[in-house]
Amino acid sequence: MTHFSVAPMMDWTDRHCRFFLRLLSKHSRLYTEMVTTGAILHGKAERLLAYDPAEHPIALQLGGSDPADLAACAKVGERFGYDEINLNVGCPSDRVQEGKFGACLMAEPDLVAESVRAMRESVYVPVTVKTRIGIDDKDSYEELAHFIGTVSGAGCDTFIIHARKAWLQGLSPKENRTKPPLRYDVVERLKTDFPALKFVLNGGIVTLEQAEEHLRRFDGVMLGRAAYENPYLLAQVDNRFFGETGEIPSRATIVEAFKPYLEAELTRGLRLHSMTRHILGLFQGVRGGRVWRRYLSENANAPGAGLEVLDGALRAAEGIAAAA
Repeated sequence: MTHFSVAPMMDWTDRHCRFFLRLLSKHSRLYTEMVTTGAILHGKAERLLAYDPAEHPIALQLGGSDPADLAACAKVGERFGYDEINLNVGCPSDRVQEGKFGACLMAEPDLVAESVRAMRESVYVPVTVKTRIGIDDKDSYEELAHFIGTVSGAGCDTFIIHARKAWLQGLSPKENRTKPPLRYDVVERLKTDFPALKFVLNGGIVTLEQAEEHLRRFDGVMLGRAAYENPYLLAQVDNRFFGETGEIPSRATIVEAFKPYLEAELTRGLRLHSMTRHILGLFQGVRGGRVWRRYLSENANAPGAGLEVLDGALRAAEGIAAAA
């Protein structure tokens, strides 16, 4: 397992986003958005699971609760070349609950274990689980430890833990990412009580300094919205966490490196905005960032918009920075 990763995020970590993030860090592990078993088995797997080879190492996150379906989809994911299959046991949205998967599965550790066992018997790549520390009133440490023990007994040795409980009723998915308090101490206790397992910490990590601190205690860290909203953070990751010594690329260099990909996708008929929406935060926190975001937002959606929009946004952003 890669010890630094970017979280799966619905509507965000699509293949365009992941290709862009890969330009910033060669080694961070990237995750797909959650893909449901029904979508793979009854939809267009080629469209849902396609990715650029540059995205490796890349994990496929599955949503589902039927062991046979999950095993079949894990096999499809392995055939597509994914480096890891991850089961979502953390998403609290109403839609996910209606499908009987995501965080509500924490109440059914035996079913999760059966699902993990079925997937592991179907593929050679690692099968991991992303979960919370509890749901609703099922939030005691004893219940969490029982869940981890049961699922690890089926062969899962790596758990990505969002260190918050989830309220399945009464809080929106957005509120569930912020309102339940972070409990890193609970994940630390798991690490102590299950020394043979690997625990990747997720939730509330917004700086590389925090990531570095957590890596002293955990086997990995996973950044979510911080990596999306301020992606240039990732430009330092390879040197800081993976022993690289190369020069950190400038933001302008990243933009130039992204252009061939954009051009190829535009030729296939994609709209520029569907890809540039993922790079609005590239200049986050520096002079010109607001101009960069505004220029892309106002121009990338225009009919026929092409690479000239990136050039204009870059000139505008750098012009503000130079005038400072």
